Amino acid sequence: MDKLRSMEIFVAVVESGSFTDAANRLGISAVMVGKYIAQLESQLGTRLLERNTRRQSLTDAGRVFVEESRRVLEQVLIAESSVERLRLAPAGTLRVSAPTSFGSCVVSPLAASFLQAWPEVRIELDLTNRMVDLVDEGIDLAIRIGNIQQTDIVAKYLCEYRMVICASPDYLARYGIPQTPAELTEHLCLSHTVWTARNEWLLPGMAGEVRWKRDAILRCNDGHGLRMAAIAGAGLLLQPEVLLAEDLACGRLVRVLEAFTPQPRPIHLLWRQDLRPLPKLTKFITHLLNGI
Repeated sequence: MDKLRSMEIFVAVVESGSFTDAANRLGISAVMVGKYIAQLESQLGTRLLERNTRRQSLTDAGRVFVEESRRVLEQVLIAESSVERLRLAPAGTLRVSAPTSFGSCVVSPLAASFLQAWPEVRIELDLTNRMVDLVDEGIDLAIRIGNIQQTDIVAKYLCEYRMVICASPDYLARYGIPQTPAELTEHLCLSHTVWTARNEWLLPGMAGEVRWKRDAILRCNDGHGLRMAAIAGAGLLLQPEVLLAEDLACGRLVRVLEAFTPQPRPIHLLWRQDLRPLPKLTKFITHLLNGI
């Protein structure tokens, strides 16, 4: 039998004065009340109530146990109320995992505006390109690029992850503007170290797909580092459009091979299946969807 329920029934018996009155108060039979009390005394290894045909009284153990039971039940009510308050308005800590570049450029500013609207929320934003385990790592929301294969999570489409090929005006003045992916062999290219044969970007060429040049003149594990190298004239850059929007708008970088950019990949929001997700999660999901 449930110990918390047994404690609740024991307190009701003490406060009501009899098994029958406690049963009426709780909406169960007097026999069931007796079973709960007997089970509780068996678990504790001591009598809690002295009973006869006319009255019942608490034993010394019973007097101690009823006070402690009241404290426990009060704490349970406080805990339940706290959870209910969390469900009424966003509050508490929200743990979010996002790809490094997309997370820093897009998710982080949106998290800042969300916190301004909901000051009772705290966000832990983990920027990583690895595939996190939502359950084992206690992640409330993950943002992933690419198709989703898992069936045990909820996935919602967020936006497309578009790539752009570009270079600085100085580089293009020195090496010329490529017209087809086949001309990449004649150019200096920059590449991210995270790209492998499994997740590399393919360009739709004149005769089938063309891999982004593998013998890059500069490989780096940081998108910002590659961006700065491209602005400095190091070579052609293949990078997410969202990271380069300002540079492209002001002319620090110039688009090339626009007809041959890689196919966009979908970005999804992922969260654990829950019949009643907390407002801190649902409101943040809505905030992301409206902000992009």
